[in-house]
Amino acid sequence: MELRPLGRTGLKVSLLCLGTMTWGQQNTEAEGHEQMDYALDQGINFFDTAELYSIPPKAETQGSTERIIGTWFQSRKSRDKVILASKVIGRSVMDWFRDGRIPGELNRAQMTEALDKSLKRLQTDYIDLYQLHWPDRAVPWGANPTVYKHSDYVGPENPIEEILAVLGDFVKAGKIRHVGLSNESAWGTMKFLQVSEARGLPRVASVQNAYNLVNRTYETALAEISMREDVGLLAYSPLAQGYLTGKYLNGARPAGARTTLFNRGQRYEKPGAEEAISRYVKLAREWGLDPAQMALAFVNGQPFVASNIIGATSMEQLRTDIASVGVKLAPELLDAIDGIHQLHMNPCP
Repeated sequence: MELRPLGRTGLKVSLLCLGTMTWGQQNTEAEGHEQMDYALDQGINFFDTAELYSIPPKAETQGSTERIIGTWFQSRKSRDKVILASKVIGRSVMDWFRDGRIPGELNRAQMTEALDKSLKRLQTDYIDLYQLHWPDRAVPWGANPTVYKHSDYVGPENPIEEILAVLGDFVKAGKIRHVGLSNESAWGTMKFLQVSEARGLPRVASVQNAYNLVNRTYETALAEISMREDVGLLAYSPLAQGYLTGKYLNGARPAGARTTLFNRGQRYEKPGAEEAISRYVKLAREWGLDPAQMALAFVNGQPFVASNIIGATSMEQLRTDIASVGVKLAPELLDAIDGIHQLHMNPCP
């Protein structure tokens, strides 16, 4: 398993990161433990979770994923073998995360409560990489429109300097080691870097954003920041929530699949998505490749990627995903991928 630098932290993380967000709904505690056992055995040293998980977010299952990781740490005595990443929610109308049922935001009181609760669930004294799950300010991200119109995104927000100061105090207390962003823009990333360097506050090590064959928007501006500023991408949704495997083509809804269960695949059902996905799946098969492995290998090969976050609901899926590290895409295949991209550019931003 290839190891890559995590920003300027001095840590080396595995090229593949084990995503965990299905544990607690689609996956049981025993299945989560089995996945962690196998991933560690295959050389994966990097696990990613969040206070939000499991997915889809709801009050009755919030924190379940961190609890499953915590029981695994205790039963396996393996905390020292894992670089652990978790996240605190950004500004949100969801009110079940905090005592008193208040909407979420990134202020000192809420961040402190969030971190202490995560540490308790995880049964650990520290988190290696603590990430802001999404910004405190209003921004277009996820399934929302991605065109920025400033008048649409003006609202309450906590200053970036104050957010970083809180994170700095967490570092000083030994509760976290490093900080990262998620679902963040190019402006936001550079602003965090500017403030951290001007004020001597923790430097952002990574950005966890969506990146896959049908959403390469990270390449437009953020990839250059990754390379020039040593802020690597932690790529989430590299299989476009499973759509790039081809399992949802022609309206198929396999039993037990995420979209079948939760109807949350709208981001990958936008106009033009089906045609683009169909062409990528066809191309993989023409080259004798598993479509999932081709999609993952594409992400693995990008120099701005620090780690590629894979998630699976079965051991068969996990084995296939991890085996993608042995797949190297020929230059001719990469040219063909770019050809499809030119015709069907980012249908699922």
